[in-house]
Parts: sequence; C-alpha cells; structure tokens
Amino acid sequence: MHKAAIGIIGASGYSGVEATHILAAHGQVELRLVTSDRWKGESVGRRLGIMGPVGQLRYAPLDQSAELARECEVVLLATPAESSLELVPGLLEAGVRVIDLSGAFRLQDTAAYPSFYNFTHGSPALLAEAVYGLPELVSRERIARARLVSNPGCYATACALSVAPLLRAGLLDEGSIIFDAASGTTGAGRKGNEDMSFSEVDEDFRAYRVLRHQHTPEIAQTLAGVAGRAVPLTFTAHLLPLKRGILVTAYARLAQGATAAEARAALEKSYADCPFLSVESSPDAVGLKAVVGTNRCTVGLAVDATGHDPGRVVVTAAIDNLVKGAAGQAVQNLNLMKGWEETLGLSTLRGFTP
Repeated sequence: MHKAAIGIIGASGYSGVEATHILAAHGQVELRLVTSDRWKGESVGRRLGIMGPVGQLRYAPLDQSAELARECEVVLLATPAESSLELVPGLLEAGVRVIDLSGAFRLQDTAAYPSFYNFTHGSPALLAEAVYGLPELVSRERIARARLVSNPGCYATACALSVAPLLRAGLLDEGSIIFDAASGTTGAGRKGNEDMSFSEVDEDFRAYRVLRHQHTPEIAQTLAGVAGRAVPLTFTAHLLPLKRGILVTAYARLAQGATAAEARAALEKSYADCPFLSVESSPDAVGLKAVVGTNRCTVGLAVDATGHDPGRVVVTAAIDNLVKGAAGQAVQNLNLMKGWEETLGLSTLRGFTP
C-alpha cells in the first residue's frame, strides 16, 4: 500500500512533537522528515519513545529543511511565523504542499502583521492563496484543493467554534461579543522564560497581552466571514497553571426575537456532520478533561432565564491547544488534502484521565 511521504519542520516544539506522535501511528503516512536544531542528529525514538521506522528517524538541522522536504508530498511547518514566511515560497515552488501551523498566513490583511506579529509581510499573493484550515467552518473542498493551508491558532479555533453557528444563523445582535479564554502553559511554546517557569505559574492565574493578543484579528476575520459583517469583539487570554487545554467562555446577546431553542438548534445543525464537535447539554458540561489528548471540541450554551440579564447568551468551548488547536487540526487538514477519511489517525486519540 502506498503511503504518503510527510515531513515536519520544527519537530521539537510542542506542536511538532504532538504531530510526530500522531503521524507515527497514521496508517496512510510515511513520516519521511523531521527537523530540529535542538535535537539534530538524535533519533525520534530516543527523544519521544516512538518505536519502529519512525523511531529510527534522525532529526535533521533546520538549514537542510528546504532541500530535504523535496522528498515529501506534504510538509507541516511547526516553525515561528518569520521562518514559515521564508520557507513556504520555496516549498511550493518545489511542488510540496504545506500546512503552516504558525500565524504567517492566517491574516488576509498585510497591514495587521506589524502590529500583531512584529514583522512586515512580504508575500501578499500567498496570503491570498492560503486556505484557512478550520474544517468545521471553511469549505472542506477548498482545503482539499489547497497548496497552502494556514492552520488556525488555538484560541482562535475555540473562540470561532463557540459562536460561529449563531452568527451565521443571524441569532446574535450586532453588539460586542466578549471572549474570556484560558490556556495551559504549552500554548506559549517551548522556549523557556521566567514568566513560564513552574514557580511563577503554579497556583497563579492571570491575564496576558490584554487588548493586543495576536489571535484577536484572526478571530475577527473568521467571525466576519461567517456573519457577513464586521463583528465587534473583545478577547482576553488567561494563563492556567496546567500543561494543556483551552476553555473559552463567550458572552453575547440574542437578536431581537431569537430564542434559546433556536440558538441550540443552530449549534446542533451546524456541527451535526462534524466528527470532532459535540454539543453538550449546557456550559456546565464543558470541561478540559473530556478533550485533552484528543482532537475533540465540546460546546455548551445557556440563555438567561432568570430575568436578571434578558437576552444574554453564554457559550463555552473546550479543546486541547496542542491537538485540535494545533497538530491534530493540521492532521485533520492533511487528511482532507489527501482525500482520506477526515478522522484518520485522530479518532483513537485519548486523554489519560483518571
């Protein structure tokens, strides 16, 4: 049976490690290439405990990535945005399809990059070509045909999935949506600093990058796409003293005349054919334990019935930031690009609770 040659560039970061584990067990994939300066020359088995052919692979240095990737059909880029921006043109020119896990090709407006990513974007044509890889909200056919898929951000995934069906159905008024989101520390990446040290994070809970987080324009862009209008929003990220997982609580108001039953029906209808989405009985039923280690997203909705805040709707959503928020979603996109079952390599992922 033919297996597709796949590579991972930037394979020693948290997302790259997660992608390596998933693809090592993927029945249609031959993992041909893993690159990392940190682990160059070492074997995957030595670093990740993976056995078999994948475990015998050795990490190549990043400066050999572009040349070695020519052996691959599709490459996952788990690299910083600036590195992705540099690598993608050459990979596409060599006929290699790309799934980029960074933010390099997420925003359609080049003017947003200096403010939110601290660099000037030099490839507007590739921005226009890149397909945003959120299969539950973006045409799967577009993803399947794409040369370049921009994998969504973890916070942006959870926020968009929480309210997009309500916006698409016209059930929310045109006021601001507020997203309160909290993530485990792996969302900050593997590079160490004092703020991410155990002594600083343990038994603490704090907001960060308030009103300047790089996922804000990405969320706004996605919601505008489904609503057909600009959607005012406030997004606040918080750091949890946990390794992984994201919980988002979204606050909005129902449109005049809209009901709780219609809102719930919109969620259920929108996600009925989405294998990784489940609509729970209420926001209280949404938590991290059910999703961490999996590619699942759980969503729950409640509408005020007390009379204290008429029309208020609250939606919660939970994902694993490294799986549905990064590597798992990248493999979901890979499956679509290759014409495989969307759940291949992902349906048996499981958490470790208890």
